[in-house]
Amino acid sequence: MSLNSTYVQCKRCVMDTTDPDITFDSDGNCNHCSTFISHISAEKESTRKLQKTVETIISTIKTAGANNTYDCILGISGGVDSCYTAYLCKELGLKPLLLHLDNGWNSEIAVRNIHQLAQQLNLPYTSYVLDWEEFKQLQLAFLRSSIVDLEMPTDLAIPGALYEIAAKHNIKYIISGGNYTSEGILPIKWGYHVKKDLKLYRSIIKKYGVIRRKKTPAAGYLSEIYYKFIKGIKTIYLLNYIDYNKEAAKKLLMEKFDWKDYGGKHHESRFTAFWQGYLLPEKFGIDYRKATLSTQICFGQKSRDEALNELTQSPFDTEKIEEDKKYLCKKLQISEEELADIIAQKPKYYTDFPNEEKRIDFIYSMYRKLYPNKRI
Repeated sequence: MSLNSTYVQCKRCVMDTTDPDITFDSDGNCNHCSTFISHISAEKESTRKLQKTVETIISTIKTAGANNTYDCILGISGGVDSCYTAYLCKELGLKPLLLHLDNGWNSEIAVRNIHQLAQQLNLPYTSYVLDWEEFKQLQLAFLRSSIVDLEMPTDLAIPGALYEIAAKHNIKYIISGGNYTSEGILPIKWGYHVKKDLKLYRSIIKKYGVIRRKKTPAAGYLSEIYYKFIKGIKTIYLLNYIDYNKEAAKKLLMEKFDWKDYGGKHHESRFTAFWQGYLLPEKFGIDYRKATLSTQICFGQKSRDEALNELTQSPFDTEKIEEDKKYLCKKLQISEEELADIIAQKPKYYTDFPNEEKRIDFIYSMYRKLYPNKRI
C-alpha cells in the first residue's frame, strides 16, 4: 500500500514519504526496513550454511597473495568504515595496500586520519590523484544537470582506480569498507549511482559537460564483470562478516590512533558534506541521515527515539553554510549566482536521463541465480 500522497513516516524505522517510492504494510512498517530485515536474516542463515568464517576468507586471501608484496587492496577515505577495515586487515595478518582516491575535495581531518593510521599500522599507502581540471568539469556537468546522483563521478572513479591498481600489482582481492550496518537501506531514487550505469554517466557529461572524459577512471557494470571473471579480482565486504558496530569502531579508532571525527557520514569529503548535508535536503527534500539511521535501527544499534532526536537537529551548520558555498564556488570556478540558480532548478532523477537500469538489473539477477551462495 503506497501512502505517499500525504506525509507518512514508518513506525519501525525513520524512513518516510520523502522517498516517493516508499510503501507501507498494514502495520505501518515500510518496504525498506521490511525488505532489509528479511535480507540480513537470509544473509546470516546463508553464511551459517556455508560455514564461511572470517578465518577461511582470510586464509583464501593469504594463499592467493602469498608470493606478492600485497595480498589485497583497500580503498581508504579517512572515514570510520574504511579506517576500521584497515585496522582489521592488520589484525588478521593481511598485507593490504591502502589506496586513497584524491579527487581534490579531501578535508584536512580525513587526510590526517589516513596518514596517522597508515603510519601507526605500518601499512603501505598510495594516493590516486585525479586530474583536477578534468574532474572539475565532470562534477560541474552533474551539478548543472540537477540530478540527485551528484557524486556519481567519484563513485565510479573509486572502483575504477581500485581495479586499475589491483591489476597492476596482480592483487586478486579488493577489501571494501562498505557494509550493511551503515549502508543497508538506500532508496534507488536517492542512490542510483550504485548501479554503475555508464550510459547515464556519459549522457550527462555529453549534455551538460564541456569536455570528454579521458583521464578519470570510471568502472561501470561491464568493468566489474571483466575484472571479476577475466582478471579474477574479487571484492570482499569484510565488515559484513563480523558483528560491526560503527560507534564502537569509532571509539577504538579514537583511542588507538587519535582518529578525529569529521561530522556526518561520508563528510570526510568537503564536496560530499555539502551534497549530503545541504544540497540534498534543500534542493531534493532528502535527509540522507534517515537511511543511515534506519539501517542502524534495524541492526538494533540505535533506538527509533534516538534516531528521531538526531533528526530534530539541522543536517548542516547554518552558521557555516555560506562559507561552504563560497568555498565550493571558488574551487569549481562558478559564481554564487549560478550555484543559487542550480539549487533553484527542478530536481531530476536517473529516470529523466538515458540509462540501462533494466539491463543492469537483468544481469545482476542472472548472476544471483547462477551464483546464489557466492561469497568469495
